[in-house]
Amino acid sequence: MFGEKYDVIVVGGGHAGAEAAAAAANLGSKTLLVTMNLQNIGQMSCNPAMGGIAKGQIVREIDALGGYSGIVTDKSAIQFKMLNKSKGPAMWSPRAQNDRMRFAEEWRLALERTANLDFYQEMVSGLLIQDNNVVGVKTSLGVDIYSRSVVLTNGTFLNGLIHIGEKQFGGGRAGERAATGITEQLVDIGFDTGRMKTGTPPRVDGRSLNFEVMIPQPGDEKPEKFSYIDTTKLSTQRDCHMTHTSTVVHDLLREGFDRSPMFNGSIQSIGPRYCPSIEDKINRFAEKDRHQLFVEPEGWNTVEYYINGFSTSLPEDVQYKALKSVKGFENVKFFRPGYAIEYDYFPPTQLKHTLETKLVNNLYFAGQINGTTGYEEAASQGLMAGINAHLKLKEKEPFILKRDEAYIGVLIDDLITKGTEEPYRMFTSRAEYRTLLRQDNADLRLTPKGFDIGLAKVDRLKRMEEKHKEASNFVDFFKKTSFKPEEMNTILEEVGTAKVSQADKMFKVFSRPKVTMNHMLKLEEVSNYVTNNGLDTEVLEQTEIQVKYSGYIEKEKNNADKLHRLENVKIPSNFDYAKLKSLSYEAREKLQEIQPVTISQASRISGVSPSDISVLLVYLGR
Repeated sequence: MFGEKYDVIVVGGGHAGAEAAAAAANLGSKTLLVTMNLQNIGQMSCNPAMGGIAKGQIVREIDALGGYSGIVTDKSAIQFKMLNKSKGPAMWSPRAQNDRMRFAEEWRLALERTANLDFYQEMVSGLLIQDNNVVGVKTSLGVDIYSRSVVLTNGTFLNGLIHIGEKQFGGGRAGERAATGITEQLVDIGFDTGRMKTGTPPRVDGRSLNFEVMIPQPGDEKPEKFSYIDTTKLSTQRDCHMTHTSTVVHDLLREGFDRSPMFNGSIQSIGPRYCPSIEDKINRFAEKDRHQLFVEPEGWNTVEYYINGFSTSLPEDVQYKALKSVKGFENVKFFRPGYAIEYDYFPPTQLKHTLETKLVNNLYFAGQINGTTGYEEAASQGLMAGINAHLKLKEKEPFILKRDEAYIGVLIDDLITKGTEEPYRMFTSRAEYRTLLRQDNADLRLTPKGFDIGLAKVDRLKRMEEKHKEASNFVDFFKKTSFKPEEMNTILEEVGTAKVSQADKMFKVFSRPKVTMNHMLKLEEVSNYVTNNGLDTEVLEQTEIQVKYSGYIEKEKNNADKLHRLENVKIPSNFDYAKLKSLSYEAREKLQEIQPVTISQASRISGVSPSDISVLLVYLGR
């Protein structure tokens, strides 16, 4: 069946696997995607949404590089919101509700249209390894499939164990079996492994809910989209709704705590800190008498709803009894109960920045196998693993994004350098250069890089260059053009800020906090410039941000330049830190384990102090 040797085999068809397979194939590698069920490619295992705080930036970055997640999201979206609009643009984060069935369908169709990509449905039970190099995979039917590299994206399937109350059964997702064999083989080779936990809420029948007593949560009045190419913006949207738990609901849930795997010792692994189960929330925040619940439709036409905020592994009868006491859920009918799932992961300090493992050549890990949580985090790792697997086979330089270049760079650097003992989720606060890493400029930051490696196509690059040129010219217009005091004072009086006494450049007054692009468009010269040059809203937004935040952006660029000086100080491979007795014991231990590539990376390792860095710099003659 498989006489041909593949360049890249991707194991797993979730968000990480789909992006990895697409990237490797689009770059020209002969690629095989092996998954346990081809009907579930791109499955939204948990909430039917993409994006959110910092996650939306990641989806935009994937799209800018030439990945598929943004396009698939736009084609299957049922609602769009830009979160945090009341804050500065570094915090703005796009989020879309999606039609779950259409999302998976669009992923499947996108991959089937991708050249160089084959598919095979079966469980991979082991790896074929020769002389410390991975050379293929072995399936549960005993089929050996050979390749030059392998990307593992097993999600929650590695020895997955599902918990509902006191009931336990093996599975990687509800209704799907767990994957066995891989963990045991990797541990025998010398990999460290651990267990993590995640959970999901009940799905219910929308026909049994009373939406009249809930609070509607509509999408944006003028919805945007994720992809920088010509996907269609939503013209109609579906509402979500919000309701709340109560002390009655909490008391009913507490009745089942003695049967909860969270509290009776059945689950000992760590769950996501920032997405706790409902029983964890009422236990940890006992002083709160209610918690928000978001009632999210699963698609355009289905009656199934996802109850965001009610993730639980309590017994199904307790879940049902408690949810019936929530306002609007008095007559609720379950499609399925919530559950928790435990699964194997491999601490990501065992990886290089390319996501290749340190122990086995040409073997890459991406997604929840690395200890992350979230579709977006997984997809970005898959993209990077697929790219780097291809580049290494072609003997090209690896593709590594720096912390000031992308949230993807922050994510991977955090994982590789610091590791994680709980499911890692991206936040804007994790990025020290978030003013540079905005959702609006992901194409300006990354499309040239995607084009250089061959993933982003020329039409995408031309769109980006045109946007950059138009925004730069518009900024120059504000710097060179003077306003008339009488015209400007009318606007300044309207917004309640100090008037001007004489003419000056528009840039200066546009920089004021209360003055927006909409105000500036009231000036005839500005309005005529926009009309004559046919500028769209994307260019107007980009221009406004560059004018109003130019000082902050410049400051962060300067800070990033200082960091790059340390990035240029390389540490020899397999450096023996034990011989540097001036290093602290903890620093020697951590540096020996992680083997950082640069002084900058070494400085970010937990337990490595500034004085330890000074010792290294002295030793390296710097």
